[in-house]
Amino acid sequence: MLQRRSLPLILVVEDEPLVRLDITLAMVDAGFSVIEVPDAEQAIELLETRGSIGLVFTDVELAGALSGFDLANEIEARWPHIPVLVTSGRAVPKDELADRFIAKPYDTDAVISQARALAA
Repeated sequence: MLQRRSLPLILVVEDEPLVRLDITLAMVDAGFSVIEVPDAEQAIELLETRGSIGLVFTDVELAGALSGFDLANEIEARWPHIPVLVTSGRAVPKDELADRFIAKPYDTDAVISQARALAA
């Protein structure tokens, strides 16, 4: 008998409420559990208190002092076991995040596919 691998808890970081809602609903429909926040500061607070987050999906341009790139770097430094997917309609990463970047407007199926691949 095959056991189905559980999908990780995803933290969605997006300051645009409708965009955040859209990707959150798509991820929930795909079987993921999701927590959503509007900025990097709240994301870091959650990462500090919840050990169950298995993946972060963040926009680059966020409200607050930290960008999505800042958040990704912080996660890499403090929680290197947590993969990060980054999205933006303007900025493009030039470093190790390039292979985990999804341009906006994105196809939600592509985001879900990449999240599943990182979860495997």
